[in-house]
Amino acid sequence: MVPKVVFGEGCFDQLSSILSSQKKEKAPFIFLVDNVFEGNTEFTDRINLRFNDKLIFVSAEEEPKTSQVDDLVKDIKAEFTYTPSGIIGIGGGTVMDLAKAVSIMLINQGSAAEYQGWDLVKQKAVYHVGVPTISGTGAEVSRTTVLTGPVRKLGINSDYTPFDQVILDPELTKGVSKNQWFFTGMDCFIHCVESLNGTFLNAFSQSYGEKAYDLCMEIFLGDSLSEEESRAKLMMASWHGGMSIAYSQVGVAHAMSYGLGYVLGTKHGVGNCIVFQFLEEFYPKDVILFKKMVEKHGVEIPQGICKNLSEEQMNTMITVALGMVPLWENALGDNWEKTITPDKLRSLYLKM
Repeated sequence: MVPKVVFGEGCFDQLSSILSSQKKEKAPFIFLVDNVFEGNTEFTDRINLRFNDKLIFVSAEEEPKTSQVDDLVKDIKAEFTYTPSGIIGIGGGTVMDLAKAVSIMLINQGSAAEYQGWDLVKQKAVYHVGVPTISGTGAEVSRTTVLTGPVRKLGINSDYTPFDQVILDPELTKGVSKNQWFFTGMDCFIHCVESLNGTFLNAFSQSYGEKAYDLCMEIFLGDSLSEEESRAKLMMASWHGGMSIAYSQVGVAHAMSYGLGYVLGTKHGVGNCIVFQFLEEFYPKDVILFKKMVEKHGVEIPQGICKNLSEEQMNTMITVALGMVPLWENALGDNWEKTITPDKLRSLYLKM
């Protein structure tokens, strides 16, 4: 679990005082910040750089890559003699995943690609803090950092991955575009659906999943919330949805979305939505609700993205999806391979 969290409008301004207790002499804090904030001095001035602290703007245009993590680590090691006092990720899921991965790789040898999988990290990461500026991914609370590597798209899942501190300030999610708000929010909704319908479910993950699910229903199908209430509740839904999958697992939509992400570079939230609309046989009730949410908010989900795939691309997509063994086990149980064959995945991808 994330050991420390603060929540509330304006709590981002506590960042400096929180970090001061972690400062090591001559060792900088490195701030990885979504480049959407580049040039926004009103925001960046609140970060309060001191001594040799460094702010690095990173693009969230593409899903995070192992090569990107390796480059950031190499640059930081080349510039600073001392291991940083901490890594602070400020942005959406992409930036927070990069912050988690960089904090791990500053201490552990080799390339980030060598740690894609479950419990491969041996050394405790550098102190790291997550500050989400969009809600839904659950990256602020999960024990994974999902990366696209040379061979696969897979997380570094470990006990050293979760943040040491998270700052949840709903004010920071103002100004997120409607489409991004919706697609990232649906990532949270789909987390809940896959957790609550999975074979790994237990009372712990269920209690978090049910709460996040109810919040999503209120936010995306209700009409009674002010914008301020909606921002705060979606931030909590993201947290609870992330907690639910941390103690169970995701399912069919995420496994197939990883295939889209690896081959086509489809953004995670969008990919989940593209896949989820065709999963009636696995999640019948929730696909209907999802389609109602799409209609209510007038969001267009990209269509026909798999129509021009080469045979090689299709096979790669299927291989990546089939490699998500724990996700399929959660979705369908130990005998999942009887249902999920390469041909079955091909027929589903062709619908997209």
